[in-house]
Amino acid sequence: MMNQERVKQLKDIVAGQRDLMFTAERQIWKHPETGYREWKTHAYLKEEFEKLGYQLTEAGNIPGFYTDIDTGRPGPKLLIMGEMDSLIVSTHPECDPETGFVHACGHHAQSAALLGIAAALKQPGALDGMSGSIRLMAVPAEELIEIEYREGLRKEGVIKYFGGKVEFMYRGYMDGCDIALLVHTSSADHPCIALTPGSNGCVTKNINFVGVSSHAGGAPHLGVNALYAASQAMNAANALRETFQEQDTIRFHPIITKGGGAVNAIPNDVRMESYVRGATLEAIMGTNIKINRAIAASAASMGANVVLKDRPGYTPLENEPQLYDLTCQVVTECFGEDALVKRGRSTGCTDMGDVSAVMPTVQPYCSGACGTAHGSDFYINDPESALVLSAQYQVLMAEALLSNEAKVAKDVIANAQLRFPSMQAFFDTIDQLFLDKEAVINNEDGTITLDYQNKK
Repeated sequence: MMNQERVKQLKDIVAGQRDLMFTAERQIWKHPETGYREWKTHAYLKEEFEKLGYQLTEAGNIPGFYTDIDTGRPGPKLLIMGEMDSLIVSTHPECDPETGFVHACGHHAQSAALLGIAAALKQPGALDGMSGSIRLMAVPAEELIEIEYREGLRKEGVIKYFGGKVEFMYRGYMDGCDIALLVHTSSADHPCIALTPGSNGCVTKNINFVGVSSHAGGAPHLGVNALYAASQAMNAANALRETFQEQDTIRFHPIITKGGGAVNAIPNDVRMESYVRGATLEAIMGTNIKINRAIAASAASMGANVVLKDRPGYTPLENEPQLYDLTCQVVTECFGEDALVKRGRSTGCTDMGDVSAVMPTVQPYCSGACGTAHGSDFYINDPESALVLSAQYQVLMAEALLSNEAKVAKDVIANAQLRFPSMQAFFDTIDQLFLDKEAVINNEDGTITLDYQNKK
């Protein structure tokens, strides 16, 4: 049981940062930026954190930073994160009119809450009784969009991974952290903290069908239609759907980003983008091979070729059971039974899954938004919930984990069942998803070889 006087003290300390959080939420909402472009948000948060007296370690060539708070007593390190990036929803009434960027998933509220937590932990008495340290981290690029842009950054050597958290892991910014926490903004019919067991992961796919151009009216027989090859590929992949097992929650949802150059020319360059989502890395990898086979065979059947470019997306999120139970305890004891909502497993994806693969992690959802996530009607309609309740819960989780010589945190770390024994083992596995293949090989004897997966 949590000490209710201490609970009230911490809730009041956080509520005292209300104006700071509300101002930050409005500021970041008005300046939305997509992943790895969040420089205005980075600059704003940096200035506000430094006003509070924090020394920051900045990522440098990409947005984002972290800072450590030491309690002065030995113990584990708790990582608390806030995401900075926006979406692109050009039909949203308040999107940036030039770019279509808008915070239609509420990450701006996460950043504002993170700033409120930073301010609260500077107040007298906030860290009393806690042991160990807390790392506050502003992270970029959670939304897995603009794949071509991120591939460009990868080719330039700026990033290796498309997701901001896995890139931060790769750079060593999470080294030494023992437990991870992030609260995502969500909609609900009353103020609450919602929990799921976890969510899907994914691999990202850039697919380039290569045909032969010719006059579409005068000499179509001289061409090889890359658009028809793409259409065949989608039909072949769709025919695989009955082989997907329900327990794997597979999702494959391609879009054509380039369908040809001119209506009077047989399309010779057609681009497709997609994910393969699934509940486990094993399911994702196995299904991806099937889909690549269907794509390669479809291109070959039309006399075309196809270039497959697969990249690690996100690892499935598994909320650590002990942290799940602790969240239930903290929410019910500190905010009441009605404040706790339990939901089923999500079939969306987040790079918090990558974090959860190597350290005990929990990502709850906090109410405060209305409308459809990623939609043109998404807004923060209850900032008291989206900001104050979210920040209060996170500070109270820090208290529950790190008080009493961090006994609960130490128990969580000792008993956690992680999917990988080290970050290196994790990276060795997800790096198997990198693929760059021209998948159709025309042999001299007239036969065709399909090459659509990495050699083991």
